[in-house]
Amino acid sequence: MSDTPQTTQDRSVRAVLLDLDGTLIDAFRPIIIALNQTLADFGLPQMTDDEVRRHTGNGECSMTSLFGEQREAAAARFLEYHDEHLFDVRPMPGAAELLDWLTVQGVASAIVTSKSQLRADKQLDFLGWGTKLGAVIGLCEGRRQKPDPHTVHLACEALNMPVRDCIMVGDGPADIKAALRAGAVPVGLTHSFTADELSDAGAAFCFASLSEVQTWLQGLLQHGQAQS
Repeated sequence: MSDTPQTTQDRSVRAVLLDLDGTLIDAFRPIIIALNQTLADFGLPQMTDDEVRRHTGNGECSMTSLFGEQREAAAARFLEYHDEHLFDVRPMPGAAELLDWLTVQGVASAIVTSKSQLRADKQLDFLGWGTKLGAVIGLCEGRRQKPDPHTVHLACEALNMPVRDCIMVGDGPADIKAALRAGAVPVGLTHSFTADELSDAGAAFCFASLSEVQTWLQGLLQHGQAQS
């Protein structure tokens, strides 16, 4: 496990790993609604949309930090509310185009999310993306959530790719730290956190949109490597 920033220099790029919420799809509306309803039920103050996005992006055992010893009951209540709005999701700008482009280029792709496997699969099927990806790695029993690198390694194994040949794209520090610790190249999207915040977490590159990521990847494939 390494905490040294990884770059694409002297590496081939054979696979792109993608976070789900806030990176590939906008799935925050169900999360925001469910979390604030749960907070209200437990007599806790509401959170703004930006606060929820940033709290989720940090990935550090969010229910424990908010609800303490009541975390299990709160998590169950949260999921009840969340699943009422499970399909209130939409693609992030450039997401479908990026997935289609990766397929045409022969670059493998996978989802690495801290959402449950069941819910991730359902949302991707709802969007019609189930066949666009080589693997979808969500949480289930025995899997550790980001920033632990466990699910990054599982995605690489599912794609049969060495981790050093993979890029991980995500919008939160947890994504960046997981990629870094696994040995993949961490790429940040500045949807919820600034480029400075993601760079401090270990991002080798930061972009404002998926279309910018696609343009950068196109340059990598054309020239063989990028200058960091």
